[in-house]
Amino acid sequence: MQKFHIKKNDAVVVISGAHKGKSGKVLEILPAKQRAVVEGVAMIKRHLKKSQENPQGKIAEREGSVQISNLMLQSRFDASKRAKKPTEAAKS
Repeated sequence: MQKFHIKKNDAVVVISGAHKGKSGKVLEILPAKQRAVVEGVAMIKRHLKKSQENPQGKIAEREGSVQISNLMLQSRFDASKRAKKPTEAAKS
């Protein structure tokens, strides 16, 4: 089994890709695909047929998966140079 730098319930930031800059909590790790499902990131729409639960049918939105290499722990991100830190000119 592979070991990853993030685990379930960690706060992470997306550092590259289409969802760069977004952050959220890891809901699930998919080790076979080296991907993670992050809360509020990579939202996809799923068309659901009519059923007893959804008599009209509906378009449900849920989280897709993000490549694990595109994620960084929130704590490490805040401590790194990547996080936008206020400059001296912006303070005055």
